[in-house]
Amino acid sequence: MSAARLAAPDVSIAPYAAFAPAECEALVASALPPGIRLTLADGTPSMPAGIEGFGRCLMHAMQAMLADGHESACVLSSDSPTLPTELLVMAARHLAEPGDRAVLGACADGGYYLLGLKAAHAAPFSDIAWSTDTVATETRARISGLGLDLIELPSWYDIDDAASLRTLLNERHGYPASHTRSAIDRLGVQRGLQEPVPIAVLKNPA
Repeated sequence: MSAARLAAPDVSIAPYAAFAPAECEALVASALPPGIRLTLADGTPSMPAGIEGFGRCLMHAMQAMLADGHESACVLSSDSPTLPTELLVMAARHLAEPGDRAVLGACADGGYYLLGLKAAHAAPFSDIAWSTDTVATETRARISGLGLDLIELPSWYDIDDAASLRTLLNERHGYPASHTRSAIDRLGVQRGLQEPVPIAVLKNPA
């Protein structure tokens, strides 16, 4: 979220925080810095056939931001805290160009960290096997089916497991993510990753 605010002087970016359920709005707002808008993304509005699960939340967020009068919108993963600010700038600049198009930032694990659209197309959220390594591939296919130009951003990583967390701890080239690193220090996560994991070997008595 802070990376989006940092990119704002270079391009026109209005940072939003998508949240759910509706009753947690005040709690989310209390944790955000000034200037961040909130948008409900619980997937409750009526959706075209094929949009299920997490896709409903993404589509809801996209619809809400475009309904606020923006000419384009991006959904951005919260699992990539060190995402370089220049990638957000690149996405905004591509979306500001004339003509309908999509911008995709794929993750190394097969998902994506960013999807940008200029209209609330349902296809990129339809019939997607969410939380699998085929999400980015399936999203590309849906965009191709619409006949849209697709701009691909450089790949980045998200934090899903111990290996990707180690990448975060050792990585110094992206956004500093000082709040994330502070939380890691407070929780002792780095120490926990370095400690050996005990394994009990059970012998069959038979």
